Amino acid sequence: MMNFQKMMKQAQEMQFKLQEVQEKLKDIEVQGEAGGGLVKITMTCDGKVRKVEIDESLMNSDKETLEDLIAAAINNVSEAKDGKVEEETKTMMTELGLPAEAVSDWPL
Repeated sequence: MMNFQKMMKQAQEMQFKLQEVQEKLKDIEVQGEAGGGLVKITMTCDGKVRKVEIDESLMNSDKETLEDLIAAAINNVSEAKDGKVEEETKTMMTELGLPAEAVSDWPL
């Protein structure tokens, strides 16, 4: 019976920690870029875009080039966000004494 109580306590602690991580992710920003920094996007780790910067030199570019660079920067920042989320979640799992290997499959 004690093992069950311990498991329930661990589950509650993990749920609390997961909520803490989700709140923390709202404040952590990552940046992605494309075109050697001509397009930069800043995003929080909960997926909110905070800033889009487009170098002035691109204002005279063709529409397709600009669209491609924006798409590439979005993909880049999305990968950075996913990496940071995984890192924060693994840290939480390690702090709880749980294996962190399976975290990459977790949706937050």
